[in-house]
Amino acid sequence: MTSPFPRTQAAACPVFDLRSISAGLVFGHSLPELAEVLRDPGSAAVVQAPPGTGKTTLVPPLVAGLCAAGSKAPRVVVTQPRRVAARAAARRLSALHGSRLGEAVGYTVRGERQAGPRTAVEFVTPGILLRRLLADPGLEGIGAVVLDEVHERGLESDLLLGMLAEVRELRGDLRLVAMSATVDAPRFAALLAGPDGGGPLPVVDCPSALYPLETVWAPAPGPRLDGRGVTPAFLDHVADTAMAAHSVSLATEPGTDALVFLPGTREVAHVANRLRQRASGTEILELHGQIGPAAQDRAVSGREPGGPARIIVSTALAESSLTVPGVRLVVDAGLSREPRRDSGRGMSGLVTVSCSRASAEQRAGRAARQGPGTVVRCYEQKAFAAAPAHRTPEIAVAELSGAALTLACWGAPGGAGLALPDAPPRAAMDEAMEVLREIGAVDAAGHATPLGRVLAAVPAEPRLARALLDGAAVVGARLASETVALVSGDQRAPGADLSALLAVLRQGKDPASKRWADDARRLEAIVREEAAAVAASSLRGALEAAPDGKEAVALVVALAFPDRVARRVPGDGPPQYLLASGTRAGLPAGSPLSGHDWLAVAEVSRAAGRDAAGTGAVIRSAAPLPADAAEAAAAHLLADMVDARFVKGKVSARRERRLGAIVLSSTPVRPGRAEGRAAVAADLANNGLASIGWSPAADALRRRMALLHRELGAPWPDVSERALLARLEDWLAPELGALADGAPAAGIDLTEPLRRLLPWPEAARFADLAPERLEVPSGSRIAIDYPDAEADGGRPVVAVKLQECFGWAGTPRIAGGRVPVLFHLLSPARRPLAVTDDLESFWAGPYAQVRAEMRGRYPKHPWPEDPWTAPATARAKPRT
Repeated sequence: MTSPFPRTQAAACPVFDLRSISAGLVFGHSLPELAEVLRDPGSAAVVQAPPGTGKTTLVPPLVAGLCAAGSKAPRVVVTQPRRVAARAAARRLSALHGSRLGEAVGYTVRGERQAGPRTAVEFVTPGILLRRLLADPGLEGIGAVVLDEVHERGLESDLLLGMLAEVRELRGDLRLVAMSATVDAPRFAALLAGPDGGGPLPVVDCPSALYPLETVWAPAPGPRLDGRGVTPAFLDHVADTAMAAHSVSLATEPGTDALVFLPGTREVAHVANRLRQRASGTEILELHGQIGPAAQDRAVSGREPGGPARIIVSTALAESSLTVPGVRLVVDAGLSREPRRDSGRGMSGLVTVSCSRASAEQRAGRAARQGPGTVVRCYEQKAFAAAPAHRTPEIAVAELSGAALTLACWGAPGGAGLALPDAPPRAAMDEAMEVLREIGAVDAAGHATPLGRVLAAVPAEPRLARALLDGAAVVGARLASETVALVSGDQRAPGADLSALLAVLRQGKDPASKRWADDARRLEAIVREEAAAVAASSLRGALEAAPDGKEAVALVVALAFPDRVARRVPGDGPPQYLLASGTRAGLPAGSPLSGHDWLAVAEVSRAAGRDAAGTGAVIRSAAPLPADAAEAAAAHLLADMVDARFVKGKVSARRERRLGAIVLSSTPVRPGRAEGRAAVAADLANNGLASIGWSPAADALRRRMALLHRELGAPWPDVSERALLARLEDWLAPELGALADGAPAAGIDLTEPLRRLLPWPEAARFADLAPERLEVPSGSRIAIDYPDAEADGGRPVVAVKLQECFGWAGTPRIAGGRVPVLFHLLSPARRPLAVTDDLESFWAGPYAQVRAEMRGRYPKHPWPEDPWTAPATARAKPRT
């Protein structure tokens, strides 16, 4: 058996003393089992271990030692879902190894690399490894991959699971480990085994390392969320609760640090500022993606000896992977920011929702990793119980154009043939592939084009990557890169004004300024490397003059999101904008953009309240756009068309020039017959035949035909609304032509068109099978009321005065004797007296009671004791 504590020295792999490194870490007890499972090259396993057990610290060096023994590819790549976690894990393992960061242990995240040729363990984010796989599908020089935190179900991690399963089939020596903190491990074990893997991979388990944990419920008196997001009152409650709980913890356990979980950067800043104003003597630190690496590393590092107590206010960055030293108190808002896609409005983005129970448990576990701890949940226990068990997989709810491009470059368009934990939703993937076709990233078969491979190498979603190259051709590499970096980040634009946010970041005063500037420089370097793609842009000649300033920012945004080019809708009240996609949206109250006619919208999301201006959506970031730039950026959405409509029973038409759903110009014209017929057909499909109207005669005929179809079937036609609309040309063609030529619907009677559907020669018996009237013993011919044509059942009814049926014993039947007529027998005042389809039984029984009640009320009408022999009459008794 391979020792769990190898001290193998290879030329490219330093010694890792696992006996020393594993001291005090629970997962150290599971190392022998894992070492045995991974002994042979090409082996694979799934590790299931709760947070805090040390799996992130111990598994990579163990695998590195195994790979170094006679391997030509000794390096181990370890994915971490977040940059701060990758840096922190690398820093910790490097310190335990006793080497400088970047030598034996290193990391690579977007825009930052501390690794060299002798690095044995390299921590990376999933996006970095995805791009490496596309550039080098064989992963030359890499002996093993460790996928950490796969239970979080991030989109890039899911893609890696499927792609690395295929790499294992090509490379028999690649070791693969997937690590999960939840009970999903058996699922990943079956997935990674592949179709011919001979059963699921081994699962190496580890007991929990948590100390006792006390749970305190401290719900706020008001709601956590409203139409605009997290309420300020709830954020104040979280801050005050954290301050009070921390004070209690310090009184009983001096040196306790607190970790506060909030859904996003804005909420973190709000709570941190309130704590700074009220929690004197305590260091307040923020932890989120917009602060620089140094500030992130300081927040996740332990407190300096003798330093003040700390409250770390964090997004989900600290939820897993990281152990923040000194934390014995967690305060949890119970909220999470997750991607959501609204295909109906053409919107996608992050929304604030209740976090899953699994996330809440992981957050709570931060407090009990190094000793007994306390979690304070700022919401009700019933809200916790009602939360989903696990976070929704990102692939099920996110916009998928980036994933679709990765899959196309991998040779699996749409994910076909790839073993993914969950298949991408078909509608979302189809929509993403259409986006890629529009920007030229994939061909008709869904395979990546040369341009698509260039776009896949850009660390931005495909539409932004294409806008970067096309925008650089017009506004220059620097401004295009700055704009794409701006839109790629998650900073909130003040008043939705992107240009104002750009000015703030350029000044360097915002905490996110440095990260934005670094991203912009990296993108600019990519632009200069891809000079040929920039030079080939077709946009160079589409504008008479290159825009500058705010208009240049707007052009780049419009190139990325042409379906979000928006024009102000005329009218009083708060400004509404119509997007080219057809969505209406409002601007935040007081936005400086409200006076502009055209906007290039970078982000729009569902919302309620005054910001939405009654539209149900609000523009979160945009820039003012000149009209000619709008048409140039969204040129493929331009259309010149005749819009014919059938309104109020008459066809009218206008020639319109459109940019998507936005009407640029409209002029009345006479419609052509084809356009008119299409307008009538479209209206009938939406509103039914009521747009023409059923005359009493047509309605009566349709009811008779419907009864025969129900009772006799073919060849009698189905005359339901659905069936009639499906075969308009078979029975209504002449009338459709007349309507298309301008005839009013009021002049159309559907009786004769319906007769065209009567089958021949059976139609000769139509009057016998479904007569319009029924002759009664008095000689009157009474109209038969047939059931509604859309009804599934119902009987034909004859409403007749009782005296007109004296002597009638046999109930008449129609539809070839299949359907008895139902009689409504009426009083002389035509009020109902009885309902029957058995006249003989009526005369023999109920009639006597009816006679007793009615003869005094209607003395002028006959009420004979013997209805069998009395003459039927429609008249009163003769005068004496």
